[in-house]
Formats: sequence, C-alpha cells, structure tokens
Amino acid sequence: MDTTTSSRRWIQLLLGLIVMMTISSPQYVWTLFVKPFQTTTGASLAAVQVTFTLVIVLQTFFSPVQGWLIDRFSPKLMIALGALLSGAGWVAASYAESLLALYATYGLLCGLGTGIVYVGIVGLMVRWFPDRRGFAVGVVAAGYGMGAMITTFPITNLMAATDFRHTLLVFGLVLGAVGLIAALGLRAPRPGEMEALPDTKVITAAGDTAPKAMLRTPLFWLMFGMMAMMSTGGLMVVANFANFAREFGVADETLIFFGVAFAALPFALTFDRVTNGLTRPFFGWVSDHIGRENTMAIAFALEACAICLLLYYRQNAYAFALLSGLVFFAWGEIFSLFPSILTDTFGTKHATTNYGFLYMAQGVGSLLGGPVAALIHDAAGNWIPVFGIAIALDLLTAVLAFFVLKPMRRSWLGASRPAEHAALAKPAMV
Repeated sequence: MDTTTSSRRWIQLLLGLIVMMTISSPQYVWTLFVKPFQTTTGASLAAVQVTFTLVIVLQTFFSPVQGWLIDRFSPKLMIALGALLSGAGWVAASYAESLLALYATYGLLCGLGTGIVYVGIVGLMVRWFPDRRGFAVGVVAAGYGMGAMITTFPITNLMAATDFRHTLLVFGLVLGAVGLIAALGLRAPRPGEMEALPDTKVITAAGDTAPKAMLRTPLFWLMFGMMAMMSTGGLMVVANFANFAREFGVADETLIFFGVAFAALPFALTFDRVTNGLTRPFFGWVSDHIGRENTMAIAFALEACAICLLLYYRQNAYAFALLSGLVFFAWGEIFSLFPSILTDTFGTKHATTNYGFLYMAQGVGSLLGGPVAALIHDAAGNWIPVFGIAIALDLLTAVLAFFVLKPMRRSWLGASRPAEHAALAKPAMV
C-alpha cells in the first residue's frame, strides 16, 4: 500500500469520526430532555421513554435495509442523508407538544438518521482498515460515544439560559450541517486499493459469507444473543442515568476537582462520554493483539464489577460520578468488538449489510433498556433489581465469549481455511 493510499484512509477515518460525533447526542443526551418532555406532555416516565426506545429500534431494526441501500448506492450520499435526518429530528422535536409528535420527530427522524450513519460508517471502516479493524471501528465508534461529550455542558447551559425547545432547535441545525459537510468527503475503497497490507494477528475468514447464508449459522445467532444481552444492560444505565442520580440523591451535589466546582450530574454525563469513547479504540486495539473473544471476556466481567461498586457507593456523589465512568468504559467496547469479530468471521464483501443484521441486537436490548427498566423500577420501588439484571447479563456474556464463542469461531474458521488455520490458530490469537 503506497503512502497516498495510507494517507487517504486516515482522512476517511477522520471524516467518519466527525460524522459519528454529530449523531451521538440524540441517544446520549436524551436523558436531559426526559423531564422537560414529561412536564410538557403530562405523560409518565415509561411513556416518554418510549421515544428513546423508538430511536434505538428504528436505528437498529432498519439497519439491514440501510446497509443494503448503502452497499447498493453511494455511501457518501446515504450517510449525508442520515446526518440531515438526525439533525432534522431535533429541529422538529423542538415544536412537539404531544407524545405522538415527540415519537414522530425525535423518535422517527433521529432513529432512522443515526442508523444510516452508524451502519454506513462502520461498514466503510472495516473495508479501509482490514489490518487494524478493531482499532479503526473503535475510533469511529468512539465518535458516537464521545460526540455528546462536547455537547453535554453547552446543552445544559443553553437549557438553563433559555429553554429545552430553543436548545433542540439550535443544536439540531448545527449538528445536521456539520454532519452533512463531513459526509460529503466519504467514499468506499476502490477494488485493489487496500492490497499489500501488513499481516493481522487475528485470523479472518478466507471467503465472504452472504447475509442469507450467515443468518443460517448458529455462530451468528450466538453473537446476536451476546450483543443483545450487553446492549440491554448498558442501555438500562444510559436511558435512566439521570433518574438514578436523582433517586440516589447525588444529582444536584457539587463536586470539586482541582479547585473547580462541577454539578454532579452533568459532570458524570461528560465523564461517561469520555470513558465510553476511549474504551472503543482501546479495547479494539487490544483485541487486534490478543483476540476478540479474550478481550470480550475481560471487558464484560469488568463491567459487572464496576456496576457492583456503583451500586454499593451509590449515595457518595464522588464515587457515583467516577464509577459511572468505569461502567461506561467497560460497556462501550461492544461497538468495536462485535462488528470487528463479525467481519473477521464472515468477510468484507457484505460487511455493511451483515453488520446491519447484527446491529439489530441493540434494538432488542433497547426494549429492556428504556421503558421496561422504568417499569421494573416502578414495580419494585427502586433501581436495585435493574442493576442486578445488568450484572447478571454481563457475567453470562463474559462466560459465553470465552467458553462458547471462541471454540465455535475456531471451528468455523478451521472449516473455511484448514491449512492456514492449522498454522496460525493459537489460543491468544483466535
């Protein structure tokens, strides 16, 4: 690969990162708008949280179609359209007066827009970086996790200075415009453009598996189930984080770090975005070296421990804020590890559409992460059962990664490329 091609793919990575950052706020800053929309619509918490579920479900359950459209038409134009839809969702939601209007604007437009962008960008990066797939996917996924980091405090401040409607309008226009401009510079690699790359330490499939054939394999459905379980636990925390903090009595406390005072809730939300972003390239890079399944087992078990500590220290504002960052650090890597291991296993030709099917697992998780978690809270009178479910799912998925997924994938790759597998299949590299 020549120097020009190498520079070109890093530019593509940068543009993909920028577009991902522009579509992260509809999911990760949603928690700040829950209470204002409850007041405006007079609806229950569970009813308002349906909006969040719609965002995730439309973002994920339509992703196979979105992936197919991106593969069939121009990735640049489809991703640009997605960025515009995401911004338009916020602009339209600023005028919503009822639950139905909220669902049709914030839920529908943001859900479809973010889905197009997310699947499209990941599909491009697994093609541009076959030798550093975990790291590259982690970088753009970090944009989705960290994009809200730079908007949380400005959104909080603008809401305090004006109101939530004006805030949605302003940020919808800005984020939509920036995403559109960056998306217009994207493209897929040309045939043969990514040849002569350094060897990867992770064994990959010799051929490409089409979506229809992939959906008939137990290996895919194991990955799907694991991602659904991890999404469920993580989204329970994401969707209800502000509610946790308020019920535990730490949301309005003042934290002082290095002589600077911060309100506990916006500080925690910002810190979480940092760790949720950093974990994606970090664990993606780790998985490029020690294997996807080994990395999954370590990270998922770490999240279970972090949630246990968060629950134990829930009434200490400092501990709550800092441990929430550890929870997000141990969760966000699913968005670099799962697309990477899927493409390693089933090839790059149908990578965007194939990942569209796997990405539906996050939609399954959202059905529990948003309104069902709120219903469990209402039934139990506290959040402890929700935390318990998240811990159990983390531990189960960690066990499946190491003891079930790892040998199943080794068997699959051995069947598809026996000679090469016999030479390369070392436990730490599979």
